[in-house]
Amino acid sequence: MHSTSNSAAIVEAASAELHEASVQVRKRLGKEFELDLAGALPPGITILFGPSGAGKTTLLDCIAGLVRPDAGRIATQEKVLFDSALGVDVAPRFRRVGYVFQDLALFPHLTAEGNVEYGLSRLVREQRKQRSAAILESFRIAHLRGRQPGQISGGERQRVALARALVIDPAILLLDEPLAALDAATKSKIVDDLRAWNQEHRIPIVYVTHSREEVFALGEQVIVLENGRSIARGTPHQVMRAPRLETVAQLAGFENIFNATVAAVHEDRGTMVCHLSASKVELETPLVRAEVGSALRIGIGAGDILLASIQPSGLSARNIIPGRVVSLAQRDVIVVAKVNCGVEMEVHVTLAARDSLHLQPGREVWLVVKTHSCHLMGTS
Repeated sequence: MHSTSNSAAIVEAASAELHEASVQVRKRLGKEFELDLAGALPPGITILFGPSGAGKTTLLDCIAGLVRPDAGRIATQEKVLFDSALGVDVAPRFRRVGYVFQDLALFPHLTAEGNVEYGLSRLVREQRKQRSAAILESFRIAHLRGRQPGQISGGERQRVALARALVIDPAILLLDEPLAALDAATKSKIVDDLRAWNQEHRIPIVYVTHSREEVFALGEQVIVLENGRSIARGTPHQVMRAPRLETVAQLAGFENIFNATVAAVHEDRGTMVCHLSASKVELETPLVRAEVGSALRIGIGAGDILLASIQPSGLSARNIIPGRVVSLAQRDVIVVAKVNCGVEMEVHVTLAARDSLHLQPGREVWLVVKTHSCHLMGTS
């Protein structure tokens, strides 16, 4: 099978103090797939988010020089790395692009210090030692300089890999899910050190992830890719908390997505009423540009729904819906409840909530959904 990848990421340099890059590339990989991306990668962490096969790693490889575009232009603030029109194609080792892979690719026979110094071979020994010592200290692994990767923990290996990528003073840093295997606490500490390093250097950091939690924890801006195209872009809150497309809602973890029709519009209250298809359920939602009778999709996070064992009253939440528990399933410390209220909704509750409410299949409950927990999307 042949596929086509056409990627274009545009990064304009804003000032001499901010190190930005410009990328516009086209690469043929087949006819079923086309990577087509345009936008800005400013200093700070930009998250590339999306399902497997969306084109995230291909874009990183084009920037790093591991994949040669058929056409286009890639430039950092200081020099052009690739330009098909001018015949420029700088070798990866001369691009000053730091790249940390998911498997880290550390040399097992070298010490932490040896791995970090690997990219500094053109410097004299004293300069190599000074540079590596400084970066090892920055990432709190100076005491591990003499140990090999097999002799240190996973989090320490990640720190060595980051130090090796940053010791060359890169113009851009590419991170392809390097922290995926770490626990949240270890990951958070490493990210804090990375942010501290970038406060001084202010370069673009492009971080690939499949994790919704990492988007909120790491990102200053998010680009969502689907089938090689950017389908959403903005801050984590703009993209993930209030998605405008169903694909983004699914990636962002909105477990409940329903077809709906606008039943009433209340402009004075800033709300409207939507009727869920094939049911009698109506939900009050935020007001959007839509006329009565318009078809929409509504996304609701399972964690944004409350359950009550008796009918509640005197609440600010506008949507109180009777239902019956269909099933319960425990996932670690979360209980996933499926509730039939005319449509089936997934609700996440704690173990304590399950026990105090005496939840079990067949139990009558009421679902409580705030107006602004209902996220409206187009049908296409």
